[in-house]
Amino acid sequence: MNFDVELDVRQLECPLPILRAKKSLSVMSSGQVLKITATDKKSPDDFVDFCSKTGNELLSSTEQGGEFVFLIRRR
Repeated sequence: MNFDVELDVRQLECPLPILRAKKSLSVMSSGQVLKITATDKKSPDDFVDFCSKTGNELLSSTEQGGEFVFLIRRR
């Protein structure tokens, strides 16, 4: 899937991945997609919770080799 902005938060632990994603989304336009790459094992649950609370759409959440990739559409 295509994305507009990419955010690398590998090696950062909670709450930094969420805070960095929030900052990135705040300067994006509605409908744009943010791709996030993270290694924090709690990040899948954190991003599901974040999206449900903020109204942003979690398009996908995948894991490969200890890295999590999330695609979030800005509300």
